[in-house]
Amino acid sequence: MKEPTDGDDTRARRIRNISARLRKPRQHVAAPLKRGVYLLPSVITSLGLAIGFYSMVSSLNGHLELAATLIMVAFLCDGLDGRVARVSHSASQFGVEYDSLADVVAFGAAPATMLYVWALRPLGAWGWVICAAFVICAALRLARFNVQAPSADKRRFAGLPVPGASMPVAAAVLACSYFELDLGRGLPVLMAPLSLALSCLMVSSVPYPSFKGINVRRKVSLETVTAVMIGIGVAIVLPQVTVLVLSVGYMLSGPVLLLTARLRRNPPPSEANARRTSPLRTGTPTPHRSGGAPLTRWLH
Repeated sequence: MKEPTDGDDTRARRIRNISARLRKPRQHVAAPLKRGVYLLPSVITSLGLAIGFYSMVSSLNGHLELAATLIMVAFLCDGLDGRVARVSHSASQFGVEYDSLADVVAFGAAPATMLYVWALRPLGAWGWVICAAFVICAALRLARFNVQAPSADKRRFAGLPVPGASMPVAAAVLACSYFELDLGRGLPVLMAPLSLALSCLMVSSVPYPSFKGINVRRKVSLETVTAVMIGIGVAIVLPQVTVLVLSVGYMLSGPVLLLTARLRRNPPPSEANARRTSPLRTGTPTPHRSGGAPLTRWLH
């Protein structure tokens, strides 16, 4: 029987070292696949994806009110799956990616299809180009969100969220149906700029509130409770109008936040002059005039 040589022992040690080095990366890749996916959040996301697809089918069949309602139901599913994942400690990178793919269909392709069938078809090629731009911007917005999510500010969204961009379109369809409005040729003129504005806001860096920092356990005033109850009552009686007002208000909240932040950084000339001529804080030296020269810069 041949005895092992020193060369064979060295070769065996090298093979064991290489195998040990590869074991950790292999486990890092294979372990998530062995664990599978979490059932409940994935089912809710799949339901939202299916509802978004059925909304597209309804739009093509001419059932625009049903298509708009389905987009709102998909909106509820989109908000529910993330909260279920966080409460049940079943959040995963797979869920994040799958949710984004579902959002492209439910809040990108579905509202764009409805918008084309409802308002932009008379524009011909320009109509489907505008709708295609909406879908592309929605996909770009979701891809950017996935990349920036680990380091992003949880209190703000960079750009209009894709579900928030789909809601004004769906709410406009329901409001026109409820009030039986027939805008005729004015409908494409109104909806084409709105669609382009929504597309630009999605890929912009305009800040939007995320509402993730709301603490439902915090005590609030009686006036706040009364206002919330009145809002719920109005939403029950006139859901179409309520959704339209809330969605348009959220769409405009981003530019308002951006404008407010810029005004705080760069106050108007009158306010800036008032600050320069205001008295100094207690304990700071007062500047003096010298021979008619302008006042020196205030010390703070």
